[in-house]
Amino acid sequence: MNFFEFLIEHLGKFIGYTAFANFTIGHLIMIIIGLTFIYLAIKKEFEPMLLVPIGFGILIGNIPFWGAEHILPTDPQNLQIGVYQQGSVLNYLYFGVRYGVYPPLIFLGIGAMTDFSALISNPKLILIGAAAQLGIFGAYTAALTLGFSAAEAGAIGIIGGADGPTAIFLSSKLAPDLMGAIAVSAYSYMALVPVIQPPIMKLLTNSKERLIRMKPPRIVSKTEKILFPIIGLLLTCFIVPSGLPLLGMLFFGNLLKESTVTKRLADTAKGPMIDIVTILIGLTVGASTQATTFLTPKSVGIFALGAFSFMIATFGGVMFCKILNLFLKDGNKINPLIGNAGVSAVPDSARVSQVIGLEYDKTNHLLMHAMGPNVAGVIGSAIAAGILLSFLY
Repeated sequence: MNFFEFLIEHLGKFIGYTAFANFTIGHLIMIIIGLTFIYLAIKKEFEPMLLVPIGFGILIGNIPFWGAEHILPTDPQNLQIGVYQQGSVLNYLYFGVRYGVYPPLIFLGIGAMTDFSALISNPKLILIGAAAQLGIFGAYTAALTLGFSAAEAGAIGIIGGADGPTAIFLSSKLAPDLMGAIAVSAYSYMALVPVIQPPIMKLLTNSKERLIRMKPPRIVSKTEKILFPIIGLLLTCFIVPSGLPLLGMLFFGNLLKESTVTKRLADTAKGPMIDIVTILIGLTVGASTQATTFLTPKSVGIFALGAFSFMIATFGGVMFCKILNLFLKDGNKINPLIGNAGVSAVPDSARVSQVIGLEYDKTNHLLMHAMGPNVAGVIGSAIAAGILLSFLY
């Protein structure tokens, strides 16, 4: 073999190992989706803490390489760099997603940064958070109708709670093969809260209802704040023990915050720890969306069902406020514009309530009231996940 033939042969092998030789139209579609996520995060500021890691993870996951089609490669010559390939760094990082390790840690951080005062001062607002879970069970029914298995339908339905960590936790148990599509769908709709919810809120309310003024929340004592996570844990987990990994960490984080004697632990949980876990969960979930495994009819169906469930959840929260007002006296009525906040996209859905409320009355601030059903939605989605897990796992 002369030098020219040697060069041609090895140049051909080199080209065969590049991403260009393994590139497909599916990879191009996913890269465009990843770039769109990054654009929405940076330009529109739609959940940048989530969409930047997920979007960049999609780019990482869709740079094709030789051997990427082997989920569990046995050939030692295959490059072990993909998120699905045992022994790769991404695969080790993906462990926390695949086995549901990251979501409870995020719930710990959420608990450490959440003030439940609005809910404690007006306990009936928890009913709005419960009503918004209608989207979960509506999507579950729709998924069953479309031919998904009961376990898959349960994992898909949780998207209606607008809670990414809960969606990842439940899908890791019930439908691990669909986890990438479910997680990306859940986080996508969380980011699109300011786009999806306002038209539904305006459609379901009239001009009189939008101007309802609610009584200012009463001042909540420190004792009440300390007792809330303890009582909340015992009450919810005795009813739904399977929700313990999420609810236990949520209430533990809140106790760290409200006790005031563990400030360093609370600061770590709501700061560096949740930031690190958010980076890892976003990047690896994004990297799991490889075109060869992600672009399937089921994935498209999951995105459609996710949108449906999110709209039903918003509908359920707003309509429940209207129904509840039929039984409340004047002065105690609830502005139905806070009903959208029953989904657990904290605090974005509560901010939407505030923005829409100010459109109709510049002095009617709904944010503090909306935070009640908003944090109730976090608890509600975790309870719903526990119920689905206990029946379907």
